[in-house]
Amino acid sequence: MSIIPLIFTSGWASGVNAYAVVLLLGLFGRFGGAESVPAALERTDVLVAAAVLFLCEAVADKIPYVDTVWDVVHTVIRPAAGAVVGALLASTDPGSLSEVAAGALGGTTALVSHGIKASLRMAVNTSPEPASNIVVSLLEDLSVAGLVTLAIFHPWVAASAAAVLLVVGVLLVWFAVSRIRRFLQRRRERRAARASAAAQPQY
Repeated sequence: MSIIPLIFTSGWASGVNAYAVVLLLGLFGRFGGAESVPAALERTDVLVAAAVLFLCEAVADKIPYVDTVWDVVHTVIRPAAGAVVGALLASTDPGSLSEVAAGALGGTTALVSHGIKASLRMAVNTSPEPASNIVVSLLEDLSVAGLVTLAIFHPWVAASAAAVLLVVGVLLVWFAVSRIRRFLQRRRERRAARASAAAQPQY
């Protein structure tokens, strides 16, 4: 069975929550008998570190503006994690994809999904209440857990779902950016109108 769909899905998920991906894959490999998971992810020290960092992210990701800082810090970490996980997955199936190509696929997918996540979370932070951050963060966590689990048992279905989420995410970012640009343009026009009115001579 080709390892490519698992690499693609884990790349997408790494861009959202890399620690959850490492933790889930390691647990499936160690206790679930998933042969596609490399032994390096099943090590106790890796699982403990991933669990601790996942808990840190679970808290930070639900606090307005703290989540944005966390995303900025992870701009390098998530794509790197996606690349490493992709290369490790390829090592379990040498005939499917070279480790270099697998790392590129996982890292690029993670970078795109991270960019989408970070952009949308910045948009969510414009909301005056914190509930939206918590809801969005929980949905992200559930999506990662669901797709990684699905990828272990039905990799092509999971990869298709990840591809759809990437496309939808890009469209949402485009829509959000368009809305922000229109808002800023209208604000500039209103300011110009007020300045023009104030400059008119009073009779």
